[in-house]
Amino acid sequence: MKKIAIFTLLLFSSALIYAQPFDREKVLEHMQTANAYFMKKWPDVGKTIVTNKERPSNIWTRGVYYEGLMALYEIWPKEEYYQYAYDWAEFHNWSFRYGTANRNADDYCAAQTYIDLYNLAPESSKLKNTRSTMNMLLNTPQNDDWWWIDAIQMGMPVFAKMGVLENDERYYQKMYEMYMFTRNEHGEKGLYNPEDGLWWRDADFDPPYTEPNGEDSYWSRGNGWVIAALAKVLSIVPENTPHREQYIEDFKAMAKALVPIQRKDGFWNVSLHDPKNYGGKELSGTALFTYAMAYGVNNDLLDREIYLPIIKRAWDAMISDGLHESGFLGYLQSTGKEPKDGQPLSYDKVPDFEDYGLGCFLLAGSEVYKMK
Repeated sequence: MKKIAIFTLLLFSSALIYAQPFDREKVLEHMQTANAYFMKKWPDVGKTIVTNKERPSNIWTRGVYYEGLMALYEIWPKEEYYQYAYDWAEFHNWSFRYGTANRNADDYCAAQTYIDLYNLAPESSKLKNTRSTMNMLLNTPQNDDWWWIDAIQMGMPVFAKMGVLENDERYYQKMYEMYMFTRNEHGEKGLYNPEDGLWWRDADFDPPYTEPNGEDSYWSRGNGWVIAALAKVLSIVPENTPHREQYIEDFKAMAKALVPIQRKDGFWNVSLHDPKNYGGKELSGTALFTYAMAYGVNNDLLDREIYLPIIKRAWDAMISDGLHESGFLGYLQSTGKEPKDGQPLSYDKVPDFEDYGLGCFLLAGSEVYKMK
């Protein structure tokens, strides 16, 4: 009887691995439901965002949302999605929170969507401010701008997209130098720990700082930003781009490190190595991991047999435990930099910003939708 049960389980696993693992219509439906909720709640693309203070709607949180929206538009080119993004860019004059001469990746994150929109309908005026900012970054010697790992996702894909657009390898080289400075030099010995395949959020969380259980502090969403950035850059740059192998190596190491720490319910904990320190399920980090792993399987960088069940558990968990019928996403940690921020989480709790979590969810859905 036991042998029959084992055989049945293996047969089911094989069927999952080699059959169509997702109902693509359902995946698209879930993405559209979540997105419709947000567009209905925010019909005015220029409306300022008021939490503890008032902020313009082209900050990083909204920039990440539009990344996700453009990913949805890529697989389902609905005119209202394009128009919503275009109107946002137009409202902000295709510029950034503090204008052009700004080294903060949070503030030029919006350029990822500006470049996507430009590529659909090129007009030089659309990228005037993006080019000014990027030229400043290219032509100054500093490589230490990305002192917190979130910045890797906010800034790195902008360099990758500009390198392709301008056919200029200087963007790839500068991107690599900035990435490697964050990886190897910020803090004591860089923010990446190759022994664990994970990243400390910034120098404040380098050892000797630990979680209550004595483990290193690895924040879920922070690591999500990094692995998502690597996936996105790999999806953008040509195959022969210098240093591509470095990104692949780090991408694979991170994915491998995430496998044994996925929760049984499919989510990842907020604190990746201390499940008792705000260890509950969290959607934004889970979505970013799902996006990256699905990209890796879709592009033969990750073993389908190992990662497909992990991706499926994660996606199914976000749909069953996170997505409301209205389109609202639960278990989303508010902005912050460590596990304790925005706690406690719940199915019904509204985070301080709803936009970036939706962007992460749409990125995940866009790659899950492509899975064969």
